[in-house]
Amino acid sequence: MKRQSVGRPSLVGGTSIIAGVCVGAGMLGLPSSGAGAWTLWSSLALVVTMAMMTMSGWMLLEALKHFDLRASFNTVTRSLLGPQVNILSNLMVYFVGGILLYAYITSSGLIIQDLTGLNSKLGSVAFAVVFSLVVWHSTRAVDRLSVLLVVFMVLSFLFGVSGLASRIDFAILFDQGNGNGRYAPYAMAMFPVALASFGYHHSVASLRAYYGEERKAQKAILGGTTIALLFYLIWLISIFGNLPREEFGPVVEQGGEVNVLLSALAFAIDSDRVANIISAFSAAAILSSFVGVGLGTFDFMADLFGSGNDRKGRTKTWAITFIPPLLLSLLAPFGFVLAIGYAGAAAAVWTCIVPALLARKSRVLPGGRDGFMAPGGQLAIMLVLGFGVLTIIFHFLELAGMLPVADLGE
Repeated sequence: MKRQSVGRPSLVGGTSIIAGVCVGAGMLGLPSSGAGAWTLWSSLALVVTMAMMTMSGWMLLEALKHFDLRASFNTVTRSLLGPQVNILSNLMVYFVGGILLYAYITSSGLIIQDLTGLNSKLGSVAFAVVFSLVVWHSTRAVDRLSVLLVVFMVLSFLFGVSGLASRIDFAILFDQGNGNGRYAPYAMAMFPVALASFGYHHSVASLRAYYGEERKAQKAILGGTTIALLFYLIWLISIFGNLPREEFGPVVEQGGEVNVLLSALAFAIDSDRVANIISAFSAAAILSSFVGVGLGTFDFMADLFGSGNDRKGRTKTWAITFIPPLLLSLLAPFGFVLAIGYAGAAAAVWTCIVPALLARKSRVLPGGRDGFMAPGGQLAIMLVLGFGVLTIIFHFLELAGMLPVADLGE
């Protein structure tokens, strides 16, 4: 089975894969995690995160240039940073991929149940089995599906958000009823979810292999993260301009589940049409992220276990990649935002800290300063490294109850 069909891979396809991977997690997790920080500070946190995560993806590309196109994160980290770092990194990569797939599978079941009345667990099984087969087939199949889903998301987003945007209340958007005006301290709790919302790094090696070079992959990464950032900002402004800050309490209390957020939003705007369009958008966002994260995790596991690219080898990799998160979703479902928060903290290790270390190591190798290099020099490496460390610290402080918690009317 060939990995790619004949023809030059398009920049649009790669950009769609990156945007699709990002948008699913962020659209559905950011409103609840950003409710404390509200509009301005949430937007600032997103811009900073997008810049750091784009740069870290480029650093990973820089390290990959020393290796064969089939090499994935496992090979690069083991070779450049040693087996001890590689073991930790591999655990984080699989944990993040697994927890994201788990979150998407669980949420898809809830959405299918709301739309069709089918049992949520049966919906999760159907979703996981059918769409994981797209990943099993090829990167080109994920490319084509991602383009269709991004087009659908843009259209449904425009129609859905236009309904929300027409009802934006600027007093709600800027929370003018909040007398103390404290928002900045609550932004710290948002960063793990924001980081996971730009967690496309599973797909970097796949994208490089798809294009056969680093520079086109670099453009696809920038295009994808830029699209995701625009989606996020418009989405947050539209939601924060309709649903008052003090009414986010029940949504946060129930783990930020997609169906709970949509129910609260539908009540706030009193429009079944807009709610149905946003439900369709949410379903497409989850699917695009599922196949994008699934592709990156699939390729990582194939590299880690040395599985062949024939039918038997790909089936083995498929089972290792998708069956554990599906079983976990059926046995122990829990809150979407909580899952994304854990994914963000773990992802900080291998999407920020490890890429920064890889780039620093790459530049001292023979020929390390030839060919593709991430811009920004040593300053960029230190910024990405520091951002990753701070995100992990924020997550553990939140788990310990040591971060400020906004009163959202729970």
